[in-house]
Amino acid sequence: LHHLPIDPTVDTLSFYVVWLLHHIEPRSVDSYLSGIASRLEETYPDVRKARRSSIVARTLRGCKRRMSSPVQRNLPLSVDDLERVRNTFGPTPGFDDSLFMALLFTGFITLQWLGELTWPDAVQHQLYRKVPMRHTLSITANSISYSLPYQKNDALGTGTTILILANSWTVGDPLPILKHYFACRDSAFPFHPALWLTSAGAVPTRGWFLRRLKIHCGSRMSGHSMRAGGATALAIAGMTPDLIQ
Repeated sequence: LHHLPIDPTVDTLSFYVVWLLHHIEPRSVDSYLSGIASRLEETYPDVRKARRSSIVARTLRGCKRRMSSPVQRNLPLSVDDLERVRNTFGPTPGFDDSLFMALLFTGFITLQWLGELTWPDAVQHQLYRKVPMRHTLSITANSISYSLPYQKNDALGTGTTILILANSWTVGDPLPILKHYFACRDSAFPFHPALWLTSAGAVPTRGWFLRRLKIHCGSRMSGHSMRAGGATALAIAGMTPDLIQ
C-alpha cells in the first residue's frame, strides 16, 4: 500500500507508529510493538534493537503527547451517594430496589468485590459454588452475617464470614435495609437456596447491578466503586490501613 520495505528497520517501525496512532489509543502502541518484536525476532534478529532505538522511542513519545485522550477514571462511591439512594427508595422499596440497596450497602461496608455479590454476565462463567447461600444467613438484633463461599484469593479454601453491624463506621444503620430485603426474599422464594435473588428468582448479574448503579449514582461509577469508596470512607473515619486491608 505505502511501498515501504517489509524489514522491521528503525524507519519502518517509526512510520508504523505514526500510522497506528491514527487508529488506536496511543497508550496501546507499546504493547503492539512488543508483540511484533516477539513474533518477528526469529526471522529478523535485529528487530528488538530497532524497537528500542531512540528514534522509535521519541516518535512514540511525541505522538502520545499530541494524540492521547484524557484518562477517564471511574469515581468511588461516597457516603452521600448511599444516603441519596436510601432517601430515594424510602424504608419500604420494591423487591428489586430492595435487593439493589442491600447489595450496595453490603459491598460498601464489607469492601467486597462486585463479583462476590453478583454473577458474571456470561452464562458459562456462572457457578453456584461461588454463590452465597440462604442457609448461612444469621440475623440478630445488632448484626447480620452470612458465609461467602470459597474464592480464588481464599488461601485456606474455607470461605469467609461476612459480618455487618448496626453501628457501621461509615454509614447509618444498614440493618433495616438488609432485613427488609431478606423479608421480601423469604416471602417470595422461601425454598430457593441462593441468598441474593431478583424478583424473577434469579441470581443478580453484574450487568443487572451496574445498570442500576449508573442510574442512581452516576455514569462514572463502576463495579470497583463500592470497594474503593468503602475503603476511602473507613480511612476518613479513622480506621488504620492494616485493618482496612
